[in-house]
Amino acid sequence: MRRIFKSFVFLMAAVYFLVDVVLFALAKPVLRWLADCWVFESVRAWIVSLGPYPTLALFIVPVVLLEPVKPVAAYLTATGHFVGGLMVLVLGELLKFLLVERLFRLSREKLISIPAFAWCYDKFCQAQDWVVSLEAWQFTRRLSVLAKHAIQNYVLEFKTAQKQKRPFLRARLVPVREPIQPDARARPGARTKG
Repeated sequence: MRRIFKSFVFLMAAVYFLVDVVLFALAKPVLRWLADCWVFESVRAWIVSLGPYPTLALFIVPVVLLEPVKPVAAYLTATGHFVGGLMVLVLGELLKFLLVERLFRLSREKLISIPAFAWCYDKFCQAQDWVVSLEAWQFTRRLSVLAKHAIQNYVLEFKTAQKQKRPFLRARLVPVREPIQPDARARPGARTKG
């Protein structure tokens, strides 16, 4: 029984870790855009001025504020609001990742100066390297690159079809043919010479 429980816990932790990694990868463009906003300059300066332990305590804020999103999303899903629950979960997780990742980028060196944090971060990096070295992860990465290129080609074809003022699906699925001109001799009931 204990062996089954350990396997289940490991599987759930691996799935949770992979979902977090995927959501983080999706949030990167938003992070870059927000990092360049002038609004965050004063907040950035304040965070950089903090010491290591106050910065570590600052990490608790997004987690405490946004962790209740999961039970709310579960409640919405359980009461039949599947799309609403999914949207709440995705937006809450993306916002949490956005805040935590930005905080970490701003204060990585200060946080690593804390021995316990440095040890945890080292273990996290080892786990991340282990996951990246798995064949399943590499296969998934290859598939995601292929999917990305397929979507880019699809969008490019769509834009090209829009510029040419053709319906996209028709241009893609049905080849354009010249209409066949009816010939008087080929019509049924037409008179033929001879």
